[in-house]
Amino acid sequence: MASSKLRKTCSFTNLLLSFLNFSLFILSASSFAPTILLKMPPTSFGLALLMVSGISLLSSFVGFYSQLTHFCFLTHISLLLASLIGQVLSILALFTKEKASMSLLKSPRDPKEAKLLVRLECGALVAMCMLQCVVLMLSCAVHSCWVKDYEELNAEREASARKRSRRIAEVQEESMANATKMAEMKAKELDEKMKNNYGKWVKTDFEP
Repeated sequence: MASSKLRKTCSFTNLLLSFLNFSLFILSASSFAPTILLKMPPTSFGLALLMVSGISLLSSFVGFYSQLTHFCFLTHISLLLASLIGQVLSILALFTKEKASMSLLKSPRDPKEAKLLVRLECGALVAMCMLQCVVLMLSCAVHSCWVKDYEELNAEREASARKRSRRIAEVQEESMANATKMAEMKAKELDEKMKNNYGKWVKTDFEP
Protein backbone atom coordinates (compact mmCIF):
# COMPACT_ATOMS: atom_id res chain seq x y z
CA MET A 1 0.00 0.00 0.00
CA ALA A 2 2.77 2.43 0.94
CA SER A 3 4.72 1.68 -2.24
CA SER A 4 1.61 2.18 -4.42
CA LYS A 5 0.87 5.53 -2.72
CA LEU A 6 4.49 6.55 -3.23
CA ARG A 7 4.32 5.64 -6.92
CA LYS A 8 1.09 7.61 -7.38
CA THR A 9 2.66 10.63 -5.67
CA CYS A 10 5.80 10.30 -7.78
CA SER A 11 3.80 10.02 -11.01
CA PHE A 12 1.82 13.16 -10.14
CA THR A 13 5.01 15.01 -9.20
CA ASN A 14 6.64 13.86 -12.43
CA LEU A 15 3.66 15.08 -14.47
CA LEU A 16 3.69 18.43 -12.67
CA LEU A 17 7.42 18.74 -13.27
CA SER A 18 6.93 18.11 -16.99
CA PHE A 19 4.31 20.86 -17.13
CA LEU A 20 6.57 23.29 -15.26
CA ASN A 21 9.53 22.48 -17.51
CA PHE A 22 7.36 23.16 -20.54
CA SER A 23 6.19 26.46 -19.01
CA LEU A 24 9.79 27.36 -18.24
CA PHE A 25 10.78 26.57 -21.83
CA ILE A 26 8.09 28.92 -23.20
CA LEU A 27 8.93 31.65 -20.69
CA SER A 28 12.67 31.39 -21.37
CA ALA A 29 12.11 31.55 -25.12
CA SER A 30 9.86 34.60 -24.76
CA SER A 31 12.38 36.37 -22.50
CA PHE A 32 14.72 36.76 -25.49
CA ALA A 33 12.29 39.16 -27.18
CA PRO A 34 12.61 42.27 -24.92
CA THR A 35 16.42 42.23 -24.99
CA ILE A 36 16.50 41.74 -28.77
CA LEU A 37 13.93 44.50 -29.29
CA LEU A 38 15.90 46.92 -27.11
CA LYS A 39 19.02 46.80 -29.26
CA MET A 40 20.31 44.50 -31.97
CA PRO A 41 23.15 43.61 -31.91
CA PRO A 42 22.97 43.75 -28.11
CA THR A 43 25.51 45.33 -25.81
CA SER A 44 27.58 43.33 -23.33
CA PHE A 45 24.86 43.76 -20.71
CA GLY A 46 22.26 42.63 -23.25
CA LEU A 47 24.41 39.60 -24.05
CA ALA A 48 24.54 38.78 -20.33
CA LEU A 49 20.72 38.89 -20.18
CA LEU A 50 20.49 36.69 -23.28
CA MET A 51 22.95 34.27 -21.71
CA VAL A 52 20.79 33.99 -18.58
CA SER A 53 17.74 33.25 -20.74
CA GLY A 54 19.77 30.75 -22.76
CA ILE A 55 20.91 28.87 -19.65
CA SER A 56 17.30 28.74 -18.44
CA LEU A 57 16.20 27.43 -21.84
CA LEU A 58 18.95 24.80 -21.78
CA SER A 59 17.98 23.75 -18.24
CA SER A 60 14.40 23.11 -19.41
CA PHE A 61 15.73 20.94 -22.28
CA VAL A 62 17.97 18.97 -19.91
CA GLY A 63 15.04 18.67 -17.49
CA PHE A 64 12.93 17.00 -20.19
CA TYR A 65 15.81 14.68 -21.09
CA SER A 66 16.45 13.83 -17.43
CA GLN A 67 12.79 12.93 -16.92
CA LEU A 68 12.72 10.69 -19.99
CA THR A 69 16.00 8.86 -19.39
CA HIS A 70 16.55 9.25 -15.60
CA PHE A 71 20.05 10.56 -16.40
CA CYS A 72 21.80 13.97 -16.19
CA PHE A 73 20.26 14.86 -12.81
CA LEU A 74 23.40 16.62 -11.57
CA THR A 75 23.75 18.49 -14.87
CA HIS A 76 20.13 19.62 -14.63
CA ILE A 77 20.57 20.81 -11.04
CA SER A 78 23.82 22.61 -11.93
CA LEU A 79 22.14 24.43 -14.82
CA LEU A 80 19.17 25.35 -12.61
CA LEU A 81 21.45 26.80 -9.93
CA ALA A 82 23.54 28.71 -12.48
CA SER A 83 20.38 30.06 -14.10
CA LEU A 84 18.94 31.06 -10.71
CA ILE A 85 22.10 32.96 -9.79
CA GLY A 86 22.08 34.78 -13.12
CA GLN A 87 18.39 35.60 -12.81
CA VAL A 88 18.75 36.98 -9.29
CA LEU A 89 21.67 39.19 -10.34
CA SER A 90 19.79 40.36 -13.45
CA ILE A 91 16.65 41.14 -11.43
CA LEU A 92 18.68 43.14 -8.91
CA ALA A 93 20.35 45.08 -11.72
CA LEU A 94 17.13 45.80 -13.64
CA PHE A 95 14.91 46.45 -10.63
CA THR A 96 17.16 48.43 -8.30
CA LYS A 97 19.20 50.28 -10.95
CA GLU A 98 16.78 50.74 -13.82
CA LYS A 99 18.37 53.91 -15.26
CA ALA A 100 21.87 52.47 -15.13
CA SER A 101 20.63 49.28 -16.81
CA MET A 102 18.96 51.29 -19.58
CA SER A 103 22.16 53.23 -20.16
CA LEU A 104 24.11 49.95 -20.34
CA LEU A 105 21.63 48.53 -22.84
CA LYS A 106 21.98 51.66 -25.05
CA SER A 107 18.61 51.24 -26.71
CA PRO A 108 17.89 53.55 -29.69
CA ARG A 109 14.17 53.31 -28.96
CA ASP A 110 11.95 55.88 -27.27
CA PRO A 111 12.72 56.05 -23.51
CA LYS A 112 9.16 55.04 -22.61
CA GLU A 113 9.30 52.02 -24.92
CA ALA A 114 12.75 51.10 -23.62
CA LYS A 115 11.55 51.37 -20.01
CA LEU A 116 8.54 49.17 -20.83
CA LEU A 117 10.77 46.54 -22.45
CA VAL A 118 13.18 46.60 -19.50
CA ARG A 119 10.29 46.09 -17.09
CA LEU A 120 8.94 43.27 -19.25
CA GLU A 121 12.35 41.62 -19.16
CA CYS A 122 12.51 42.09 -15.39
CA GLY A 123 9.03 40.59 -14.97
CA ALA A 124 9.94 37.63 -17.17
CA LEU A 125 13.09 37.04 -15.11
CA VAL A 126 11.10 37.19 -11.85
CA ALA A 127 8.60 34.65 -13.20
CA MET A 128 11.43 32.42 -14.45
CA CYS A 129 13.20 32.64 -11.09
CA MET A 130 10.09 31.64 -9.14
CA LEU A 131 9.31 28.85 -11.60
CA GLN A 132 12.84 27.51 -11.47
CA CYS A 133 12.78 27.42 -7.66
CA VAL A 134 9.72 25.17 -7.85
CA VAL A 135 11.33 23.08 -10.61
CA LEU A 136 14.45 22.67 -8.47
CA MET A 137 12.47 21.41 -5.47
CA LEU A 138 10.31 19.08 -7.59
CA SER A 139 13.36 17.73 -9.43
CA CYS A 140 14.95 16.79 -6.10
CA ALA A 141 11.67 15.16 -4.98
CA VAL A 142 11.34 13.19 -8.24
CA HIS A 143 14.97 12.09 -8.04
CA SER A 144 14.43 10.81 -4.49
CA CYS A 145 11.40 8.86 -5.80
CA TRP A 146 13.58 7.36 -8.54
CA VAL A 147 16.16 6.33 -5.94
CA LYS A 148 13.48 4.69 -3.75
CA ASP A 149 12.02 2.86 -6.76
CA TYR A 150 15.49 1.65 -7.70
CA GLU A 151 16.15 0.44 -4.15
CA GLU A 152 12.77 -1.36 -4.05
CA LEU A 153 13.49 -2.97 -7.41
CA ASN A 154 16.89 -4.16 -6.19
CA ALA A 155 15.31 -5.51 -2.99
CA GLU A 156 12.70 -7.40 -5.03
CA ARG A 157 15.40 -8.84 -7.28
CA GLU A 158 17.44 -9.95 -4.29
CA ALA A 159 14.37 -11.54 -2.69
CA SER A 160 13.48 -13.40 -5.90
CA ALA A 161 17.11 -14.54 -6.24
CA ARG A 162 17.03 -15.87 -2.67
CA LYS A 163 13.77 -17.71 -3.35
CA ARG A 164 15.23 -19.26 -6.49
CA SER A 165 18.37 -20.35 -4.65
CA ARG A 166 16.24 -21.88 -1.88
CA ARG A 167 14.09 -23.73 -4.41
CA ILE A 168 17.17 -24.98 -6.23
CA ALA A 169 18.68 -26.13 -2.92
CA GLU A 170 15.43 -27.91 -1.96
CA VAL A 171 15.23 -29.61 -5.36
CA GLN A 172 18.85 -30.69 -5.08
CA GLU A 173 18.24 -32.07 -1.59
CA GLU A 174 15.16 -33.96 -2.78
CA SER A 175 17.01 -35.36 -5.77
CA MET A 176 19.93 -36.40 -3.55
CA ALA A 177 17.52 -38.05 -1.09
CA ASN A 178 15.74 -39.87 -3.92
CA ALA A 179 19.07 -40.97 -5.36
CA THR A 180 20.21 -42.37 -2.00
CA LYS A 181 16.88 -44.16 -1.56
CA MET A 182 17.15 -45.68 -5.03
CA ALA A 183 20.73 -46.74 -4.31
CA GLU A 184 19.66 -48.34 -1.01
CA MET A 185 16.77 -50.17 -2.70
CA LYS A 186 19.04 -51.46 -5.46
CA ALA A 187 21.60 -52.54 -2.88
CA LYS A 188 18.90 -54.42 -0.93
CA GLU A 189 17.63 -56.09 -4.09
CA LEU A 190 21.17 -57.09 -5.00
CA ASP A 191 21.74 -58.49 -1.49
CA GLU A 192 18.52 -60.50 -1.68
CA LYS A 193 19.47 -61.88 -5.10
CA MET A 194 22.92 -62.79 -3.82
CA LYS A 195 21.40 -64.50 -0.76
CA ASN A 196 18.93 -66.44 -2.90
CA ASN A 197 21.65 -67.53 -5.32
CA TYR A 198 23.95 -68.48 -2.43
CA GLY A 199 21.14 -70.52 -0.83
CA LYS A 200 20.53 -72.42 -4.08
CA TRP A 201 24.24 -73.18 -4.45
CA VAL A 202 24.42 -74.48 -0.88
CA LYS A 203 21.41 -76.78 -1.43
CA THR A 204 22.84 -78.24 -4.65
CA ASP A 205 26.19 -78.84 -2.97
CA PHE A 206 24.69 -80.81 -0.06
CA GLU A 207 22.27 -82.92 -2.16
CA PRO A 208 23.45 -86.66 -2.57
